[in-house]
Amino acid sequence: MGLTTGLSIARSALFTSADQTSIVGRNVANAGTALYTRKSANVISVPGAGARVLSVSRTADTSLLRNLFGANSDANAQKALLDTLTQLDQTVNDPELDASPAALISKLADAVQQYASQPHSELAGQATITAARNLVTSLNGASDIVQEVRRDADAGIADGVSRIGSLLTRFEAVNNEIVTGTRSGTDVSDYMDTRDNILSDLSTEIGIRVVERSDNDIAIYTDSGITLFDKSARTVSFNRSLTLAAGAVGNAVFIDGVPVTGSTATMPIISGRIKGLVEARDQGSLVYQRQLDEVARGLIEIFAESDQSAVPALPDVPGLFTYPGAPAMPPTGTVLNGLASLISVNANADPAQGGMLTRLRDGGISDPLAPEYIYNTTGESGFSGRLSQLTEKLSQSRAFDGSTDLDASATIYDFSSSSVAWLQEKRKIADNEFQYRETLYQRSSEAYSKSTGVNLDEEMTILLELERSYQTSSKLITVIDSMFENLIAAVG
Repeated sequence: MGLTTGLSIARSALFTSADQTSIVGRNVANAGTALYTRKSANVISVPGAGARVLSVSRTADTSLLRNLFGANSDANAQKALLDTLTQLDQTVNDPELDASPAALISKLADAVQQYASQPHSELAGQATITAARNLVTSLNGASDIVQEVRRDADAGIADGVSRIGSLLTRFEAVNNEIVTGTRSGTDVSDYMDTRDNILSDLSTEIGIRVVERSDNDIAIYTDSGITLFDKSARTVSFNRSLTLAAGAVGNAVFIDGVPVTGSTATMPIISGRIKGLVEARDQGSLVYQRQLDEVARGLIEIFAESDQSAVPALPDVPGLFTYPGAPAMPPTGTVLNGLASLISVNANADPAQGGMLTRLRDGGISDPLAPEYIYNTTGESGFSGRLSQLTEKLSQSRAFDGSTDLDASATIYDFSSSSVAWLQEKRKIADNEFQYRETLYQRSSEAYSKSTGVNLDEEMTILLELERSYQTSSKLITVIDSMFENLIAAVG
């Protein structure tokens, strides 16, 4: 081997070591970066010219990465549902505070019973009206929270769809760079990491399935099989419901005009944050709203006034509890959507609204000018018949709509208590499921990181080896330089 050839080989070794050191530096700098894959140099020997870095490869595990995306989608779907149920739990508050509709119904029943035992007592009457007001406030507030939760979920869906559009746009640009770079032989490993991070963010919003093709190209489908990206991004659309009526199902999410959520979806998405938000908006919240509405309807029925004439001919009308549809009664055993937000204490019996306390005892709340609805026709201060009747009705079973997921026949207290238990159970199940899904995601993340991530100890070992190689090449160059000097001196 001649001196010139030796010098060329030594110089190529130096350059190769520098390139390899640069790659190790990238690995060390990104050791804590999410989804960063370890890079390694592929070195080849060039006859008569030493060695050079042919390409840079990344340590990837497609199977583990797909598991990670799936676990991420499942965890975020469950988290969205749990967050919604946690918000709904505000309607119950701390059980020890006795502020739930069930607790306030119990307090109202006690107040009515106390009033019946001392019908002449103004304080007992005032306590009953106060209990009724508190119950109405609780039902109104609970219904408002449900509607707020549903509006927030709808807004979350809109944000998620917008984010999907942005992610797909970014994905298209990065994917094109990868395909072009792969064909030209340039290093695209960092682009591929960026693409994985985009896919991870995408899997947060919607369940995805990734298909790899030639030239490192990728196509994306939803977990139900709808195309999200194939050479170009598909259009994902959603019309937010600015006014979401009680009992109404929200709008569906569409991909290229095909619904992927809602009852009309033939291939509905299975996981992802949007899936959880749709379920929270159109299932759990709707059922809980029906339960509150049925509690309100039950109260209107229990406190309704009936015709007290010798030959009754007039229909029952709302009494202490009323709503905008009065004097008509709500349909028996059927949900009237949004009733919990509309129920109120009749002003005719509420002194704070100009009414008279005694009308709760004597009747005539619905219409003081209609004598047919007067129970205490003699005006006795000790009359307790009407109050005793109300106490009995509060403890009687009645029919409730079967769409509430609760018993179709129960007392008003038992029904409202079952509603609280139903909500608590749903939240507990959602929390347990979220903890399980989150654990799977963390395990999947750890497994992927161990398989493809950077081990600093290994990188430091490689760096020491590269340092030795660099020193050896430097010494060789020094020796060759010395030999050149001796040669020149001998010739001269």
